[in-house]
Amino acid sequence: MFPLFASGGNAEPLLILVAALLVDAAIGDPPALWRRVPHPVMLIGKLIDFLDGKLNRPSRSDYDRRLRGALVGAGMTIGAVALGLLVTALRKATGWGWMVELTLCWSLIAQRSLYSHVSAVAKGLDQGGLLAGRLEVAKIVGRDPASLDEHGVSRAAIESCAENFADGVVAPVFWFLLFGMPGLLAYKTVNTLDSMIGHRNETYREFGMVSARLDDAMNLIPARLSGLLLSLASLFVPGGNPAKALQVMLRDHGHHRSPNSGWPEAAMAGALGLSLAGPRRYPGYVAEEQWIGDGRSQATAADIRSALRVMAVSCLLLLGLVLLVVLAQG
Repeated sequence: MFPLFASGGNAEPLLILVAALLVDAAIGDPPALWRRVPHPVMLIGKLIDFLDGKLNRPSRSDYDRRLRGALVGAGMTIGAVALGLLVTALRKATGWGWMVELTLCWSLIAQRSLYSHVSAVAKGLDQGGLLAGRLEVAKIVGRDPASLDEHGVSRAAIESCAENFADGVVAPVFWFLLFGMPGLLAYKTVNTLDSMIGHRNETYREFGMVSARLDDAMNLIPARLSGLLLSLASLFVPGGNPAKALQVMLRDHGHHRSPNSGWPEAAMAGALGLSLAGPRRYPGYVAEEQWIGDGRSQATAADIRSALRVMAVSCLLLLGLVLLVVLAQG
């Protein structure tokens, strides 16, 4: 049933994954398509928003909100697995079901869109200065853009590049490799839950706790794999330092407030000779965090482009790993 947990060869879904990676790298998310039909992540988000409004009311006790949040997280994840099984059955039962699975897989991997959004920050800084850079980086990070100077904008873009490579590219591929479409849909549901309700503020501390812990668990291996891929990729990028990337990753990954995000961010910091993270201002509070890396904190648009090169090579390495699995599955 599933790509790696199946008896005998089962290369067909893996070939769909390869095709999805190639299509996404080539064209990304075409706006014309998603203007006609809702994007799968948008549908997941609308359901989360509806349940949040119905179940997460300030008048309820902390225990009640935590219980309801746990039911939302578990229920939506189980529902995603069920939908994935249905899509898999459709592929097996029809001659066109593979197109549904390919479109879903392609839409839930974010190589091209991540590259485009991070690249727009560098372009904004170069062509429109600090204000344009702030406008672009505000689209991909949650911190207060008005508090960022040019170096802060650049660091934020590089951190987003590394972190989202892990949870927007590597983790979806990892869970598809293990469990096919059910694994991929379950991961994207949990990741969307975490991004919407997995916050540590008063509104979501209880309601989103289970979703945040689920996301931590599902990113445990992908985050570390991402750090290794970024470290290896830096070998093929001018100015990259794979040995330093590994050193900083192993030493500084725990400086991040997330148990997972520090791995790819530390690898990127070491690879490019930068210091990332550190104290950051978000709407309503300041995150007093340690620096990751011991290089320059004064990152620039040129460093953003170097980070994008590292990420692009990492995507190629990931594709190579998938092809090796295809050959092994026969």
